[in-house]
Parts: sequence; structure tokens; C-alpha cells
Amino acid sequence: MEFEFLKQFAKRMESIGAYALLFRNSIQKGTWKQYGFDEFYEQTNLTFAVLLYIMEQSLKEEPCTMDDIGAYIDSLNVSWLKKDISYEDCRVLGDFIVNVVLCDEGKPMYFQGFDFEEGRYLPIHISFVGNRVIYAEGDVKRTSYYLTEEGYNLLLSTLEVESNLKLTIQEIVFQLHLEKASYDKAVDDVKSIFNLLRIQFQKMEEAMRRIRRNALQYSVEDYRKLLEENMAAIGETGEKFAGYRRMVQERVQRLTDQDINIKKLNVEDADNLKNLKIIEGYLGRALDEHQRIFSAHFDLKDLYTRELESLSQMSLIKRFSFRSELYEGIMEDAGRLERLEYFLRPLFRREPEKTYNLNKALEVQRPIRRKAAEDEEEVLDEEDTQWLEEQNRLRKQRLARYQASVRMILNYMHEGGGSLAQWKERLTEEEQAVLIPSLQIFKEILIEFVRMRRIDAAALRKERQESLQEGLTAQEFQLNLCILELIDENPLLERHRYFCVEKAPEGGTAVFEGVPDEDGGHKRIRCSNLLLYAE
Repeated sequence: MEFEFLKQFAKRMESIGAYALLFRNSIQKGTWKQYGFDEFYEQTNLTFAVLLYIMEQSLKEEPCTMDDIGAYIDSLNVSWLKKDISYEDCRVLGDFIVNVVLCDEGKPMYFQGFDFEEGRYLPIHISFVGNRVIYAEGDVKRTSYYLTEEGYNLLLSTLEVESNLKLTIQEIVFQLHLEKASYDKAVDDVKSIFNLLRIQFQKMEEAMRRIRRNALQYSVEDYRKLLEENMAAIGETGEKFAGYRRMVQERVQRLTDQDINIKKLNVEDADNLKNLKIIEGYLGRALDEHQRIFSAHFDLKDLYTRELESLSQMSLIKRFSFRSELYEGIMEDAGRLERLEYFLRPLFRREPEKTYNLNKALEVQRPIRRKAAEDEEEVLDEEDTQWLEEQNRLRKQRLARYQASVRMILNYMHEGGGSLAQWKERLTEEEQAVLIPSLQIFKEILIEFVRMRRIDAAALRKERQESLQEGLTAQEFQLNLCILELIDENPLLERHRYFCVEKAPEGGTAVFEGVPDEDGGHKRIRCSNLLLYAE
């Protein structure tokens, strides 16, 4: 007896398996209850809220570090969730959601889906989140998280339709809204089209990373599906989008001429003109994304072909045991050493591959007899020296801002301390500018204080005497070394052995207005109310 409706059962299990593994990793975990999320629906809602934040950062191609995730959860908690947890608790909770719930502590996640055509269970690999190393604020190495293809499928399946039809359906809806002059709806449509193209490009990048890692783990079926999706995205999309863009430009020009030459536009026409300009901008970005997919499509084909050819060549190599076939043979008969060249000669037959290094071609050529001596010294021209001096100046200036903020915090502790909210009420604008030179600096200082909680000055001084870390403070900020320098600078601070930071008993938050950030703007920040005091 045949059941036609079971033919695509394994495909259905891919979507079901994603939810099943996600709930398995989350349910009955005691960590949730430590932060007040006792009910399963609370845990599920927060998990998907974090997934949506990672997707948003991935679509923007912006970093998504654990600090960013912790700050996001803290914002959700302050505005809506109202749990009695601090910023540091939110960061630890974010680490638990990403590394335990979404990544299963780094272990590969598989779901067994039954294939009724083959009559057996097939392992379905599922991975929601990947990570990469980025360098933020100079040379600081950070881990940034991004959504994988399975992660996108999981989130998009909650609202959108299956993969190949997404772009086509969205394009049809966009065309209908343009024809009906529903430009406000067309704006949402063109944004969704751009996001779908961006997701397709990122899926290709992820596929290329998997192929470079191990081409055998990327199946031919996955490769075929991705190429079909690429062709569906490339197809006539470029020509259609170019036609839409010309049509939108004509309507923008018509409304602009009417506004200038005939009469002032009414409110509806002004809104239409604004929406048309937004649509025109997104169509341009969609055409750029279309070109990126077109170029990456051929790069993917070349990479997959090259990796498979390399693997096929490796299969022709005969492998042997060095111990059994060489070493033990020589130990049995030492006379075989005379014929050792027959064994080693094949290792030196292949000529090394040569590549043209443009950097070497532009280097100053020196006589060979003087090269060994001159290579020991690094030659810097005037521009390099000026650049290094400028970098050192900026680094010292930034460290001075760190030190001024920590100095004000220690003086506040010395004068009796108190909560951050109480201190904020009597701060002048000049004092706040010293305490919070920038959002990033103040955030890093508070995180270090909260992480260390109870700072033992005597223990820090002993550690400095026993370790060799001279000159480290000139390169990067470290709270313990900064505190020791400030204690040496101000003898009044020596009477205190402990500098403590903990959550204020009254709870609440401290709000600071007009805080500058690294981009030159100003923000309103809300942080947990901390109790600062010295003993």
C-alpha cells in the first residue's frame, strides 16, 4: 500500500527538527529559573527574540558580539520583561541562550527524520548560529555571531513561505502595489525583496565556507538546490528591477516637476513622493545585491569544482606506514640504507608552485651580500613614523579618558559612596563628561567593576610585584593596574583596602542624558543601579 503524501516526509522533518532540537536544548534547564524565567513560554519568547536580533544584525552585516546581545536583553528587560536582573546577568543569560540553547555547547546537532522512500531514518544536520572572529576598536579580537541557513529558515518559516517562491511572490506583490499606486505598501515589499537577496548572498558565503572546510560535507543535493535558488534569483530579476527603477524614477520626476512648476503638492502626493524615493533607493541596492549574487554564483561553481578535483587527486595517492615499511625494514637489514634514495626520491620530484608576489616586486632591491645584515633592522620612512606617532598619541589620549573616569569613581567611593542613581542626581554636566567620556568607555569600565565586584588593593599590589607586566598600561586599559596607579597618585585612597561594586538594594536604574558615542552622536542610556563603596 502506497501513501503519496509521505514522499516529502523527510523534508518536512527538517523544519520540525529545528523546533524539536531548539526546545530540547531549552526545556528543563535550571539556568532559566536563576534569572526569573520560570515558565516555558517565557523562555521560548526570549530565545526567539534573541534569534531575531542576530538575524537583524546579520542582514545589516554588522557585528553581533556577546556584549551586544547582553545589552539587547537588558533593554528588553528594562522596557518590557521587568525581571529583577542586572546588566551582567543579562550578558550571562545571553551567553547561555547562544551557546547552550542555540549551539548545544558546541556539539553538532542532528535530528533523525524518517524517509519513507528509502525506508530508514536519515540524520538531518541543524545549526542555527555560526560565529566568526572580528577585530573591533583597533586590534581587540571579538567573537561575532551570525545566522546560518537553518536559522534563517527557522525564522522565515514563522512568517514567510518556502524558499524558491519567496522572491517571486514578493516581486508579484510589489508589482501590483506599484500599479495601484499603493506606495506605502510597496516600500515594505521592496525592503523584503532586498532582504531576500541579501539572505541568498549570505547563504552562498556560508556554502563556500563549508566547502573550503571540507567539500565532502557539502552534498551534491545541497549544491544543486543552491544553484537553482541562484538561478531563480538571477533569472530575469535584474531586468525587471531595472524596469521598475526606471518607472519609479519617471514618477518621482513627474511629482517633482509638479511640485516646482505647477502647484504645491498636497499631503498625499508629498507622502507618495517620499515613498517613491525610498523605493528608488532600495531598488538600486537590490540591483547591487543582484550583481553580488551573480558574481558569487560563478565563484561558488569554480570553488566546488576545484575542491572536488583536489579530493579526487588525493584518492590516487598511495599511503603507507612509515614505521612498518621503512623503519622496521632498515632495522632488519642495515644494507637497505644504500637504496634509501629510491624511497625518498618521489618526495622531491614535483616542482614547487610559484606565484607572482606584487609586494615583493615593489620592494626596494638590495644587494644579496648586504641583505642578511639589513634585514635585522626595520626601515621606517617619514610617513610610517608619523603614523606610529599619531597612533601612540591617540592611544595615550584614550587611556587618559579611562583613567579620569576611574579616578572620579574611586574618589566617590572614598567620600562615602552610594548608589549610581543618587550620584547622578548631583552630577554637573562637566563632571558627567569626565565620568562618561563615551558610551563605550563607560560601559567597559562598569563591566570590569561588576566582573571583579570586590577589588582587594593589597592583593593587586602583591600581584604586581610578583609579575613582570611593565609597560602594559601604555598599550591597553586594565582596571586593576589603573586602580593601583591612582592609589599611588592619591595617598588618601591608601586607607581603603577594598573597593566594592554591587547591585543597589533599592534596585531601579540610573539614566544619563546626552552621552556621547564613538560615532559623534549623543544617546540616552539606562543602566542598572549599582552601589559603590570603599572599605
